[in-house]
Parts: sequence; structure tokens; C-alpha cells
Amino acid sequence: MIREIKEDDFDELMRLYMQLHDNPFPEKDSRVMGIWKSILEDKSHHIIVAEENGRILSSCVCVIIPNLTRGQRPYAFVENVITDKDYRKKGLATACLNYAREIAQSENCYKMMLLTGSREKSTLDFYERAGYNKNDKTAFIQWL
Repeated sequence: MIREIKEDDFDELMRLYMQLHDNPFPEKDSRVMGIWKSILEDKSHHIIVAEENGRILSSCVCVIIPNLTRGQRPYAFVENVITDKDYRKKGLATACLNYAREIAQSENCYKMMLLTGSREKSTLDFYERAGYNKNDKTAFIQWL
């Protein structure tokens, strides 16, 4: 099932995120849970998950960003694309990205952007098959 995150999904999502850049499971303190609450309440911040048998196996984030150009149409930013290592190549991430595209289209976005730190040909090919291209824009990152 592809759906948006629910409040009680925190532990499952964090379990999956542990595979993303070797993130540790965060302490459920007031700061972390405040961030979680803020994300859940933000109508422009969508965490999309693929769930099977109560387990979150894949996810991506889609944030809708208001914009004053392009006829004041917003754009979408996709980040944190991850699939559990034991469930890759089953179409779960593709389904999450398709759901993100549906959200962006329903919000009248004029484009979607996705950044990846991966240099793996298979990952880059996956994003191209999902409809993204690496030729139209150049991304620059400034780490803070």
C-alpha cells in the first residue's frame, strides 16, 4: 500500500532511515518529536511510504514550495528516497515517486526536483526511468 505517513509510523520510518546514510535511531526526545509533529502538521510536507504487512519498506519525501515565478505555480522537491535493502528492485520506490508526482500535479507544480548523492549507475538510471533527467539543471550544494 502506498500512502502518506501517519503519526504512529515514527518508529518504522526511523528503522528504514537507519539504512539512509547510516543514520542512528534518534532518541525520542522533545526536539525530535517536535520535528515529527511539525512535519505531520505541515500540509506542504509529504512523507510517502510503501507499506506491506505493517512494515514500511520504502519512502520518499515530497515538499511543495510556493513560488512567485512561472505564473506563481509551486514546485516540488523530492528527497530521502529509500527502500529497505531486502526489498529493492520490486517497484516500491517507483510507486512512492509516482505518488509524489500525483501530489505535485494536484498542487499545480510546474516541476519536480530530486537530488541524489549517489554515483551508482543503477541508481542514476533508476531516477531517469522514473522521469527525472540530469541535463536540464545543475545542482550545487553548500553543506552547513
